[in-house]
Amino acid sequence: MKRLMLIVLLIVLMALTVACGGSAAVEEAVQEAAPTLEAAVEEVAPTLEAAVEEVAPEEETAAEGSFLERAKAGEFAGTTVGVLGVMVDEEAQKMDLALAPFEEATGIDVVYEGSKEFETQINVAVDAGSPPDIANISQPAMAQRFAAVGALVDVSTFLPREKLQETYIDSWLDMATMPGADGEDIMAGVWQRASAKSMVFYPKAQFDAAGYEVPQTWDEMLALTQQIADDGDTAWCIGIESGAATGWVATDWMENIMLRTTSLENYDKWVTGELDFASPEVKAAAEKMAEIWLNDDYVYGGVPSIVSTFIGDSPVPMFADPPGCWFHSQAAWITGFFGDETLVAGEDYDFFYLPPIDESLGRPALVAGDMMVMFNDRPEVRALMEFFSKAEGVEGWVRAGGTLSPHKDADLDWYTTYVDRKVAEMLQNATSVRFDASDLMPAEVGSGSFWKAMTDWISGSTDLDTALAEIDASWPQ
Repeated sequence: MKRLMLIVLLIVLMALTVACGGSAAVEEAVQEAAPTLEAAVEEVAPTLEAAVEEVAPEEETAAEGSFLERAKAGEFAGTTVGVLGVMVDEEAQKMDLALAPFEEATGIDVVYEGSKEFETQINVAVDAGSPPDIANISQPAMAQRFAAVGALVDVSTFLPREKLQETYIDSWLDMATMPGADGEDIMAGVWQRASAKSMVFYPKAQFDAAGYEVPQTWDEMLALTQQIADDGDTAWCIGIESGAATGWVATDWMENIMLRTTSLENYDKWVTGELDFASPEVKAAAEKMAEIWLNDDYVYGGVPSIVSTFIGDSPVPMFADPPGCWFHSQAAWITGFFGDETLVAGEDYDFFYLPPIDESLGRPALVAGDMMVMFNDRPEVRALMEFFSKAEGVEGWVRAGGTLSPHKDADLDWYTTYVDRKVAEMLQNATSVRFDASDLMPAEVGSGSFWKAMTDWISGSTDLDTALAEIDASWPQ
């Protein structure tokens, strides 16, 4: 190798001498040395080629594989990644359970910080130019703000959409895609956790004893609702009273029905204000909802009771003997309000998927979830983001009974309860998902006029057209 270096150096020196206008004597010396130099080069060439062949595979191997694969091979061991999120106390411990396998497999230290003042803290950090490596964001609108000012790393630069499609249905990816600082779409993050709101709970033991069958379509559900009325009972337990938040249960129903009666494109336009509340699509969804909500024969306590009944109290009559009502649509947390801790899921109560209305729209699900977004671009941060994009990134949390996975590769055997497993299965069978529209709309609308106008309409203090027009008028310019 030393001989090779001397030869190369000699060549360079002679070339420089000639280039700089060397004397005739120097040129003559170079010509005389040429045969000897050529022979030396030919002699050392095989050694040089062997050295190149020996070195090249090592260099290539160092960069082979995804960032997560390279991390698991130890390439980034000893580095640190910071994560900021809303989870504190027990939830923070479950986050640690989810992160532990990554740390063990890679040697990367992940420092998670949970904050009850997360929204203030993350905004201050971003504005100060010192954001965390990764943040756990539950509201897409916040991610949109950060993406719009160029604060987020485009995840698709190292995790192409076709790769992410291995673990997510397209709807999850669509919801993570938003305009960047230059107006071009970026993949703002990856989804780690999920929940769902497209279930209808019912008192299974008494339901089965009555000879009723779980409906598979909306028409079947309406027919069963009428059959229950004909039997002298009321089918639905509905209550929307929740203090300053009264009305959000009604907006959940509207959102579920919108997903079942119009396209995802229209739903997204509705969220951004491009599709008015007074449009035929939105009004049709409200009228479909009214088939149940505004029928005294279908609602426990009659329509007037809807606005006065507290959300947590509304499902309790399902477990009277005989049941005062038979159906209650809500997320899984409602089981904590059933009023009898001895009730067994799958035996005393169960739930079914809120059926499709327009079969061509598939099986949509109304969801919520947490997105991991990335502010600082380093190899070890990329590796952790890739970890979050797979079911293994939330497995520890799922096994601890703390959350659901939005990933297609999640194993249903990880779930520790009957309800969690069944909701997770429903999510895996969903053909599309969308967040609550009210959560995505400006606060003046989503948690303002939308909640209020729906409450006014259900209570009878205003008609549907007026209620929808009031919501449109409240949209900020």
